[in-house]
Amino acid sequence: MYSEIEKLIQTLQPETISESRKTILQPLIDFVQQKANNNQEIRINFICTHNSRRSHLSQVWAQTMANYFNIKQVFCYSGGTEATALFPMAAETLKKSGFLIKTISEGSNPVYSIKYSENAHPIIGFSKKLDDDFNPKSEFAAIMTCDSANEACPFVPGAEKRIPITFEDPKAFDNTPLQAEKYNERSLQIATELFYVFSQIKS
Repeated sequence: MYSEIEKLIQTLQPETISESRKTILQPLIDFVQQKANNNQEIRINFICTHNSRRSHLSQVWAQTMANYFNIKQVFCYSGGTEATALFPMAAETLKKSGFLIKTISEGSNPVYSIKYSENAHPIIGFSKKLDDDFNPKSEFAAIMTCDSANEACPFVPGAEKRIPITFEDPKAFDNTPLQAEKYNERSLQIATELFYVFSQIKS
């Protein structure tokens, strides 16, 4: 893992997560643990309305934390109820945290290669609908990362489990002096909570 990301992970404070929030995270811990116990592939699809910010931050941090805690066969995805584009500030926030990010293709919905380690397979980041061919069709947990997607999608086709773990949208601070700070704050919250999730998995 890139040393900058590793150093950042070591500064996270999972002990600050409230008990009520831990209760919200528990179903994801249970899903991952059950799959790990049965030596099955662990597929997690993070879903938000536009697949532009929170779902991508969650996908990237979940894949990174699975690697950090050496939990095998974890495959993380993201999708939306509609496709837009991975918001540039979300990519920039990950870059500042130490991820190696390259733009593979330009356009209205750019495609990014996102790496957390020299030898790891890159995470491919772009906005897509939750049922896009890029995403799994069955045997996955659907994690609803925003309230509107949670309400708009009471049913996610193919999902084994549907788990609401919602985060506040940093979009509220776009084009304000607080934008970078708030995106980083949200990214660190997501990183901390996913650190906690994967730290609970017993091999």
